[in-house]
Amino acid sequence: MNVVYNIFIRLLIFGMKVFAVFHAKTKKGVEGRKQSMNIVKTAFSASDKIIWMHAASLGEYEQGLPVLEKLKEKFPSHKILVTFFSPSGYENVIKKKNIADAICYLPFDTKTQIKDFISCFHAELFFTVKYDYWYNLFQELKNNKVKIFVISALFYESQSFFASYGKWFVKQLQKNVDWFFHQTQHSYLLAKSLGLQQSSVTGDTRFDRVKQLRNQDHHIAFIKDFISGDKTLVFGSSWQTEEKIAQLISEKNENIKIIIAPHDLKRVNILKNIFPDALLYSECKNTQIGKPLNTQILIIDSIGLLSKLYSYADVAVVGGGFHNTGLHNILEAAAFGVPVIFGNHYRKNPEADDLIKADGGRSFEHENQAAEYILDLFNNEEILKEMSANAENFVLEKPDSSALIIKKMMSF
Repeated sequence: MNVVYNIFIRLLIFGMKVFAVFHAKTKKGVEGRKQSMNIVKTAFSASDKIIWMHAASLGEYEQGLPVLEKLKEKFPSHKILVTFFSPSGYENVIKKKNIADAICYLPFDTKTQIKDFISCFHAELFFTVKYDYWYNLFQELKNNKVKIFVISALFYESQSFFASYGKWFVKQLQKNVDWFFHQTQHSYLLAKSLGLQQSSVTGDTRFDRVKQLRNQDHHIAFIKDFISGDKTLVFGSSWQTEEKIAQLISEKNENIKIIIAPHDLKRVNILKNIFPDALLYSECKNTQIGKPLNTQILIIDSIGLLSKLYSYADVAVVGGGFHNTGLHNILEAAAFGVPVIFGNHYRKNPEADDLIKADGGRSFEHENQAAEYILDLFNNEEILKEMSANAENFVLEKPDSSALIIKKMMSF
């Protein structure tokens, strides 16, 4: 199976290189990997001790950050390496101030590339977030006696581990991973059924992260002036279906202020065509307003504002759940005591079911259903307040997952 896996990786590399000719995002990942070796050689010396976090993309990075920060507190003299598989994660994080000494793409998982990469620095501890597993990477880390952990692990029945061809990889995980820290009891039991006994349930570290964000300064220029005391609906990481909900709401209730932050800034021009009277945040953020605005809709054409925007919302609609792309982060809104509305495609998001059970959120199959519910919610102050309190308590009552993880890590 080693041979089959390595053939698969070669095919993956070939496919990505071909696709990169037509797809700018894939091209960034392919070209960016050529710089990874130089980045770590420049950042680290032979005497440096490295703590290494790997995240597939931006969501996993945010999930792993509370653990990384606590490890840095424990080991202030260690240096930090963060690697990404996806360009969306790398491109967003590289632009921000962070605790990492080096940020780069994870090389493709061939024996040669991984061995050459790891030989450039001295890693003492490695952890990956959620479910990004690479055989040659784990094998080479173990060969170098690096402790390997998986935090916020999430196993589900349709993973390849549960197919006949996945048993080989499970054996590698049994041999190489020191400990799995699971988000849920269900994930823990599935891992145990595979023979991955080195496991415990510590919860989802995203709760730790959104609690941090809740306690930070979340002021955004102009937003309060735009809202002018009206009820406010924020669309976070919106796709086409969520934007259809915004249309339906605006047509039926012009007194609700609507703020739309699309999942991709390429949608801004599309949104301007749908809502020709909408304001663009970039054109208004430095404007001083002395009276209420008549405009109902504000389009956010800047990145990095979403987690703060939720603090201004009375209700939030989070994108990605009306199709198979995947539901975006609902916890950022819930942390501010905001009821969250989303689509029903969230197989990899167990927190969505939990928020619904806590009566702090609702899921819908169609946009018409969601729009109708939101309109009713804005007309019922008592239910709105109750859902808001439920959403906030849902987040605040969760344990400090990062502390539990660090305590266990320190036992190795």
